[in-house]
Amino acid sequence: MGTFNRKKLSKKISAFILSGIIATSFGIADAAETRAISLDDGVQMALHNNRTVNQYIASRESAKWAYSLARRQAGPTLSFTTSASKVGGDYYDGLGYDRSFQNAVTASIPIYQGGSLKQSRIYARYGINAADLQLEDTLQQIKETSTSYYYQILQCRNLVEVNMESVRTLQEHLNNVSAQFRVGTVAKSDVLASQVELANAKQSLITAQNNYDIAVATMNNFIGLPTDTVLQPRDQLAYRKYNLTLDDCIEYALQNRPDIAAADYAIKQAISQKESAKAGKRPSVSASATKSITGEDPFDNDLNDYWTAGVSATWNFWDGGTTSAQIHEAEAAIVQAQESAAATRESVQLGVRTAWLNLNAAEKNIGTTQVAVEQAEEDYHIAQVRYGAGVGTNLDVMDASEKLTSARTNYYTALYNYNTSKANLDRAMGIPVAIDVSRYVAAEQDGKSAAEAREDAAITEEAREVPSTLEVRETIRDSGDGSQMPSEIVSKEIENAKK
Repeated sequence: MGTFNRKKLSKKISAFILSGIIATSFGIADAAETRAISLDDGVQMALHNNRTVNQYIASRESAKWAYSLARRQAGPTLSFTTSASKVGGDYYDGLGYDRSFQNAVTASIPIYQGGSLKQSRIYARYGINAADLQLEDTLQQIKETSTSYYYQILQCRNLVEVNMESVRTLQEHLNNVSAQFRVGTVAKSDVLASQVELANAKQSLITAQNNYDIAVATMNNFIGLPTDTVLQPRDQLAYRKYNLTLDDCIEYALQNRPDIAAADYAIKQAISQKESAKAGKRPSVSASATKSITGEDPFDNDLNDYWTAGVSATWNFWDGGTTSAQIHEAEAAIVQAQESAAATRESVQLGVRTAWLNLNAAEKNIGTTQVAVEQAEEDYHIAQVRYGAGVGTNLDVMDASEKLTSARTNYYTALYNYNTSKANLDRAMGIPVAIDVSRYVAAEQDGKSAAEAREDAAITEEAREVPSTLEVRETIRDSGDGSQMPSEIVSKEIENAKK
């Protein structure tokens, strides 16, 4: 492919992000129990309200506290113990008491644990990095899914319009056939056939309207709204050319996919576990000091007071092969992590290629189906004229009507596939939502903490802050008012636009 100009490619990709792939079409006034929504509105609501996001925020916070725990294990500890006992026997009879107590305060600190404490901190720190990247990966997935759901609403709206137009034209044709039948110029079979065709078209319209209602409910559920909310999309499916080459897309993905970077951190964690396992072959050293008070009665003045301080070392010269087994287990885990990372890279390349090819196929289909719609409209007009002149058959008209409906459906389907393929390609490439992965990894490699790396890599002000766990929202409940369905509103809008 030649030298990869990352800066130039990033500028090209940023231009596509800013320009988007849908165009605003018409404004819709908010009505009671309805919500006008754009694609960006839907994506932002999903990023803030979708429960999966909060799960990964909690996972990131868990990793942060795991790191805090690993750091604290290397620090000093202070403990207090107390005991009271009933005692007896010749020894205690000679001392003249039958009970005793002991209070002790002990301070200890690990000096050297064979490197296991250091590796625990390294492992936990990489865990935070991986959690940051897994959260970014989740946000990208949420963006893709919410975008696809929004496009599904637009597609279903288009199909409602296509089927409404089919019902309208077939109704007009039935009226024409019925008029000719009344004057005896056509047979009864033409009327019956036209009625059946109209009934089939009405059934298709009902299905299209139901699909629209389901698409709206699905979007509501995903972005955190009651499922009976009536959404009114502000956009329409549109075509905007995408100029990046397949090689550009793959190269960008390999540098920016968060799951690839997370897989690399999993390798580092596995290596850290191996180093930690090696600590079993090394000595461990710790220091401690204890202050104790013993006696017969804590309120007596005759108490025994003593202290101890020292260093203890332990070195297992033979542990039955346990350490060796742990090292071999860790080595196998490294290979497993490396294979997983390689598989992730291969899967990413396949995903990018598939999305890019689907995008290009859909782009070609847009032009083909657009021409087919024009041809089908002309064919239907000719069939109507020929039937009105008595030189064509009723079957010709219905066949032309069916082909016109199919051509229009194929055109909108090609637009839908193009837009969703673009959303899939963005996801496959790792287009950032909160943090730039390559900048994050570079900052971490420079020795910055996860919070500092996140701040350097943030693409929005909100993303600069370390995410914290939100309160679990109550289960969303519908209003119970099913008097107004989204398909009813959109059908009226289409009717009004035709007048």
